[in-house]
Amino acid sequence: MSSHCLSHPSARRPANRSVLACAVAALATPVAAQAQSTTAKGPLPASSVIVVTATRTPVRADQALADVTVIDRAQIEAATGRTLAELLARQGGVQVWANGGLGTPASVSLRGTEARHVLLLIDGVRYGSATLGTPIWDNLPLDAIERIEIVRGPMSGLYGRDAVGGEVQIFTRGGKAGFWPEASLMAGSHGTAEGAAGARFGSGPFDGSLRVQHLRTTGFSATNERVPFDQFNPDRDGFRQSSLQARAGLKLGGWRAEALGLVSRGTTHYDDGLGADAQAGVRTSLASLSLAGTVTPGWQTALRLSRTEDVNDVRVSASPWAELGATGTVQRQFSWENHIATPLGTVLALAEHLTQDVTRPVTPYEQSRRTISAVALGLDGKAGAHSWQANVRRDRNSQFGSPTTGSLAYGYELLPGLRATASAGKSFVAPSFNQLYYPGFGNPALLPEEGRSREVALRWERGRVRAHIAYYEQRIRGYISSGPQPGNIPRTRIDGVAASLDADLGAWTLSASLDAIDPVNTTDGGANAGKLLPRRATDSARLSADWRGPGFTLGGTLNASGPRFDDAANTLAVPGYATLDLRADWPMTRDWSLGLRLNNALNQRYETLYGYNQPGREAFVTLRWAMR
Repeated sequence: MSSHCLSHPSARRPANRSVLACAVAALATPVAAQAQSTTAKGPLPASSVIVVTATRTPVRADQALADVTVIDRAQIEAATGRTLAELLARQGGVQVWANGGLGTPASVSLRGTEARHVLLLIDGVRYGSATLGTPIWDNLPLDAIERIEIVRGPMSGLYGRDAVGGEVQIFTRGGKAGFWPEASLMAGSHGTAEGAAGARFGSGPFDGSLRVQHLRTTGFSATNERVPFDQFNPDRDGFRQSSLQARAGLKLGGWRAEALGLVSRGTTHYDDGLGADAQAGVRTSLASLSLAGTVTPGWQTALRLSRTEDVNDVRVSASPWAELGATGTVQRQFSWENHIATPLGTVLALAEHLTQDVTRPVTPYEQSRRTISAVALGLDGKAGAHSWQANVRRDRNSQFGSPTTGSLAYGYELLPGLRATASAGKSFVAPSFNQLYYPGFGNPALLPEEGRSREVALRWERGRVRAHIAYYEQRIRGYISSGPQPGNIPRTRIDGVAASLDADLGAWTLSASLDAIDPVNTTDGGANAGKLLPRRATDSARLSADWRGPGFTLGGTLNASGPRFDDAANTLAVPGYATLDLRADWPMTRDWSLGLRLNNALNQRYETLYGYNQPGREAFVTLRWAMR
């Protein structure tokens, strides 16, 4: 990374820079059980990893045309003490800004886009807040997650609105033949302690899993004296969380029925001024029923019915403007997905219906319900050195008409192991209920955002060494500004370069990525014309190394981020930073293991939002038992 990468953000930025990324992706619950991922011993060759999100059907990672990454269970366990958002931030092309530590609100950005431009799926089900218009990462326990797949680039042709910058899909822990109990205990800095226990089981056509988890931390002050709007309070901001996750599946012939449930409840403390220890109850829930199977030898179908709920219940506040009570989103979804084999490839035929209901205390929203119905067609195929993917989708939105989105991608194998790809896409994002109707804040005249993107990339793989480099462009019209009374900014531009390298070299596993983006307000004559879009660092880099010794593993990750601005006028500067995480794992016996983590080992003091603290040096020890 060049010497200016971590300099003050007022430094002049080059017109073009380098950015980087990785590859692998995922989707639906019925097919997710077939997916493989990397192992604790290092990255598998992409040719042996199966992903599903990028095409909504299982595909080998080396055949996926999108830029995708898989985070496996071993990597999740290595993130002890981290939030889900922080774990994502250690991947190429991902940036995060957060209002503090565990349990506080966080935003995830893919390739320099807004948090509202990222779609979150849990086992194929949309999850997020329709009031904020963003995914909710704060109350999802890492213990319940088996695997995460990240897809970068516009995915609206497959998944509709919101997937402008890409999507993240979480796969929860599933069943397994036999009976496999496990448990873990973790303790660490800031009075943090977590206990979890569960089992995976299966016999004949039936399988399932059940997990419980509880976490407590006294935390640290989420804010410092620089925070705007007099929100500073030097008290500790802790978090408590309890969760239950269950899955059950039944396979009969060529058909599989599955039920999934996840409930997570927590209490989060935050700062909104002196005079009270502000706190809110948070509730996350997901329930899903699915049926998938073979209609004919070339026709696979899947039906899913699901319900998700996100609730933020403000119980105590120091702010005279805060309204006590619950703000919530309930989403009910139905989907019918079909995959049909043809001579040109696999055809996707999809129908979906989504209903969003929102509530808030005291003063209700002017409108509190939105319905979205959609149909989509896709084609994914390969012949010789050529591969292709095309998708088109039509959404009927009860508030904003019937936008059409789509994407087209093509790949060509130049040499064995070396492939060039090119893609283009169109996206659409509707304003959230808060942006439209929040009393004294919203703007009912807001219009949807419309985006267009292009990308070219090269990918190379030989044995257990993989490299990837991509250049992409994103143009968004009607970009919705932040803050009170938001408006549509006519034109914005996000250009970037992404590069990554992964290698498994005997006892060593190495991974590196570099990202450079240029996110700019390009509206001629506007007050902020030529200014950087807020909260994105134009440069970021990551370097990770693990060494497998005789009976133990040692590793470390260096995460560096350049400076950013916290406002559209580029007057509030947030300096760049670099953190070092260290880890060690010792399998004491066949069933018992011990893990040690030292996060932010150099005790770097840094922020991702102006005036909001991030964790200093933290140490954690985890004892795990799992029947082998």
